[in-house]
Amino acid sequence: MMRLVLTISTAMLLAACGDKPQTSAGVKSDVPAFQGAQNSFVEPGWKPGDKTSWEQGLKARLQNTQNEYSKTK
Repeated sequence: MMRLVLTISTAMLLAACGDKPQTSAGVKSDVPAFQGAQNSFVEPGWKPGDKTSWEQGLKARLQNTQNEYSKTK
């Protein structure tokens, strides 16, 4: 009887420690990144869908704000 209680309590404890399903992966978009967001938080002067200006903006941002080497000069 004691063995049965111990087995059941062990099974319940192990079931409580199980891995939760990870279903909230966020929003997945099938649209390319240069198509832009459909809200007011886009760069002023940039038109959604203009891939070349989007690429130039990324290059400028990488060189001006995210380049640690240029910050330490």
